[in-house]
Amino acid sequence: MASVGPRFDKEDNLIGWQARIIRKGYPTRSKTFRGKKEAEAWARSVESEMDKGTWRDTSSAERTTLKEALNRYATEVLPDKKDGGKREMGYVRQWQDRPIACRPMAAIDGQDVARSIKEMESEVKSPNTIRLHLALLSHLYKVARSEWRMSSLTNPVETVRKPKLPKGRARRLQGDEESELMYAAKEYGAPMPSIILFAIETAMRRAEIVGMLWEHVDLRGRVVLVPDTKNGDTRRVPLSSAAAAVLDELPRRLDGQVWGVRPDSVTQAFERICVRAGIEGLTFHDLRHEATSRMFEKNLNPMQVAAITGHKTLSDVETLYSFEG
Repeated sequence: MASVGPRFDKEDNLIGWQARIIRKGYPTRSKTFRGKKEAEAWARSVESEMDKGTWRDTSSAERTTLKEALNRYATEVLPDKKDGGKREMGYVRQWQDRPIACRPMAAIDGQDVARSIKEMESEVKSPNTIRLHLALLSHLYKVARSEWRMSSLTNPVETVRKPKLPKGRARRLQGDEESELMYAAKEYGAPMPSIILFAIETAMRRAEIVGMLWEHVDLRGRVVLVPDTKNGDTRRVPLSSAAAAVLDELPRRLDGQVWGVRPDSVTQAFERICVRAGIEGLTFHDLRHEATSRMFEKNLNPMQVAAITGHKTLSDVETLYSFEG
């Protein structure tokens, strides 16, 4: 049953009214309010929920701040993510630096999240970056509800409007750009000419290409195994005769790597090559788009293309081609 009584400080000054609920089968619940009527209303509400069987213990969510929850998330959840959650850890730290982090999980609502979105927009974060921040916060709430005994929580991310993503890029190689690009790459030096041609032939991502190992290459069967993809799946990429020829001409490295370069080095080199070739608005990732479009032009169907490129859904690969085709 519920009891409501005054609370006093050490000097016997009234500091508020405490409602206390003791009921068999439920943890003891108490909360202090400024006024007696507020305390009585809260007690009635909680007892009503207990009678209906809809009551949920909110104490943990009310005493745990967002910053504390993020610390737990970083310790218990991120280590199981790809690469140990290194990228997500950056989002965790940025959330913890925001004013919202000092608030209890249960007190955070859509307005608080919307305010944080405005903050990120003022920091000139891209819509996609903001969406990634929101995705982490949303997942935190889902984990808290399902695994940390905070089932009473409402996910505030689900109630806000997300920033709109810009329309997809529509950049393909035009006119003589391919020959100009390859000429400039040869002037720049190895292994960039081989990497560029290989990217156009396979539609593989930059990280997938530079991470290739000879033990995963089957030149006789003309296929390369990609064991660690962006989507977390393993896939086999068929090699065209041109792609197989590129690999066949490469020297074998003692460390087992095919290329021996870092992803950022490829990006920087590609940018310099484009400048040398006088090509504007082209990124290394556009070569993946180019390769995907060429697969469609060879009359491969969306399912076949998705299997090669590693796109999660057929709509993703079809949309990509619609931007470029």
